[in-house]
Parts: sequence; structure tokens; C-alpha cells
Amino acid sequence: MTDTSTTVLRPTGRINMVAAPALKILIEETVASGRTRIVVDLGEVSFIDSSGLGALISGLKTARQAGGDLRLAAVPEQVLTVLRLTNLDRVLPAHDTVADASHDW
Repeated sequence: MTDTSTTVLRPTGRINMVAAPALKILIEETVASGRTRIVVDLGEVSFIDSSGLGALISGLKTARQAGGDLRLAAVPEQVLTVLRLTNLDRVLPAHDTVADASHDW
């Protein structure tokens, strides 16, 4: 059974090889609890590396396999640049706000 509400996750600081595993686990636990519509609010994230991108892609896959989705909101310029350079902005489009990301669910 899937929850119809949206769960907002708000990581802070750097999502790198140190922090990425915790984010991945948090997303997996959120989906396992039945909350499959996830918005990751990146407004307080100052940096993301390939480990962080991997955690988001893994979370997207986990959410979609459970019948939900993962979306990004409030993406800072540095993170947006990384998403664009890797073409992941096509898979994980950036939304201005959590409300925008949650729209049409």
C-alpha cells in the first residue's frame, strides 16, 4: 500500500562519499515504510559529488520500483551545474520549490 502524501527530505552541507551512504539509506528506509513520493529539498546543500549523485539515482530507482518517484527541489547552482554536466538533470529535473516538485502527483 502506498502513502499518497509527499515526504520531504532535507539534507544539509556536503553530499559526498562520507554523507551519501546515509542519504541512500534514509531514502531506502522512507520507501520501505510505504512513503514512495519523495522530494529531496537541496536548498541547504553546498556541494555534491559522484557519490551524492549515486545516492540520488539509487533513491530514484528504489522509489520508482515501489510505484513512487523521487524529485529534487530548491537545487543550488553548484548542484545544478553538476546535474547538467552529467545530464542527470534530464532524469532528475530540478524544481524551484517543494510545492512545485510535488505538483501533479
